Formats: sequence, structure tokens, C-alpha cells
Amino acid sequence: MHFSLSTRWNAYRHNSGEALVDDILELGFDRIELGYDLRIELVAGVKERIESGAIACGSVHNYCPVPVGAPRGHPEIFSLSSLDNRERESAVRYTSNTIDFAAEVGAKAVVVHAGNVRMRNRTSKLIDLIENEKQHTPKYEKIKLKLLLQRDKKVVKHIEQLYRSLEALLPKLEETSIAVGLENLPSWEAIPTESEAEDIFKKFDSPYIRYWHDMGHGQIRHNLGLTSHKLWFDRLEPYLVGMHIHDTAPPAADHIMPPLGNINFSDFKSAPVHANILVFEPCPGTPPEYVTKGLEHVKSAWSS
Repeated sequence: MHFSLSTRWNAYRHNSGEALVDDILELGFDRIELGYDLRIELVAGVKERIESGAIACGSVHNYCPVPVGAPRGHPEIFSLSSLDNRERESAVRYTSNTIDFAAEVGAKAVVVHAGNVRMRNRTSKLIDLIENEKQHTPKYEKIKLKLLLQRDKKVVKHIEQLYRSLEALLPKLEETSIAVGLENLPSWEAIPTESEAEDIFKKFDSPYIRYWHDMGHGQIRHNLGLTSHKLWFDRLEPYLVGMHIHDTAPPAADHIMPPLGNINFSDFKSAPVHANILVFEPCPGTPPEYVTKGLEHVKSAWSS
């Protein structure tokens, strides 16, 4: 098993791409994911380290490097499922740029946030209720039902837009032999849900439109009672191209390193069979010793 570390962990504190990579090498990683906050001034140094063979890049997180003019890096600067066609076309164009960049650095996948349904955010209200020990109450169930019903009503047009975006990107993906990995996100407003993702993968039936499983996000959805983490992981595993590995402290504090949360990593030991890209994605500034301890914890859980 080979594990990568996301540059989200340390990009903020470096002005040199070489130093950024060397920082990661010191922790024992030989692969990286280039995160969505990789600034343009870091690119040359990162490329130098990759071209020298010091480290390999398995994946790039859209949008990367940070688009010129953007105030900061963010995976949802533009939405591939936006109902605004100008925004959706911008999302396609900048995602295409990320795919080209991924090809330049030898990556095999681009991690993508597909967007959100345009509606009131109720997932955050559910989190607040759980934090106040009110998950098993009529109020919680009422808000959850509103969330499910309103999303079902509004999502169809967004999904149609997402299909248009993926169809536009497919020729570029085939040309570069790079896969787009649609990431599961923690909120129920996010696109796609697990069942929508399954429909997408069946419709395209392409090795270049695949699933990216974020373990923390999957656990949050499970903690909120919205889905079953393990059940849907098993169901979508055949479409898996890569994973973000981190832990979750209930109900919704993620990007912490195992074993500090409540994920049973042994339940996911089949992951390396299907996912060629396994990326640790700790919160920026996580102490190095927490990262290395998390790496050893997962290695142990998946090697037994």
C-alpha cells in the first residue's frame, strides 16, 4: 500500500514548493495530493521535486493551482451542477485546466466537488441539534424530513447540469487518461448523493468518471442519520478511484487523524483493492506526530 499526503496540510506555511515537498518527505510519505489551495508560486518547486523523482503525485484536487484572481483556493469556486450556465461553463473550463495540470505532474485523478442544491441549508441545523443532544426528538425528525423532501424536489435540474458538464469534460479525460473522482460531501444539500452517484457511474460506464470516497464526510452523513457509511462504501467500491483518509469526532468534526475519532478503519480494509490513490487529508497545521500516528493506525488496520 502506498499512501499520499495532501498539501492542504502544509501549503499555507510555505513560500517554496521544494520546502513544501521536503516537509512531507520527512514524514515518510513518497506521494502527494496537490490541494486546492496550492498557490501558483509553489508550482515550480513542486514540479521540480516531482520531475527529480523525489516524490510522485497521485491526485490533484480541483481547482488547482488556485485560479488567477481568486481570493483564495476553494473546491467550490464554480459549480459543475450550477443552474447558471455561465457559472457551469466556467466550472467546466477551470476543471479542464486542472485536468491539464494533473497531466503535467503525472497524476491519475482529479478530485471534484460537484456542487450543491440551491436551497436553505438544513444540515447545519441537524448538527446543532445533535450537539445539544436533541437528535432523537420530533424537532430533529421534522427538520430532516423537510431537508429530504425539499432536496428531492429541487435536485433534478442540478443533476441535468452535472451530466452536461461531465459530458463536456469526458473528451479531455479520455485524451489525458485522467479520471474525475466525484467526492462524497458531508451535507445532504451536496451533489451527488450516494444513489445519484451510482446512477452517474452506471450511465457513463467510463473508467474516467469515478467515485472519490472521503471517509470523514461519509461518517458525518452516517452520524446525522442520513445514510449508512459502510453500506454505501461497499456498494460504490467498484467505482472507486481514490480516497481521502481522516477521522471524525461526532457529530461533524472531521479532518482529524485516526484514532482520535469514531471511524472503525478495519471496516474499510478492502479499500486498497479498488482504490489506487489513498490520501491522508489532515486539517492544516495538524501536528506532524498526529499525522504519522494516523498513518501507522490505518496501515495496521488494513494490513491485518
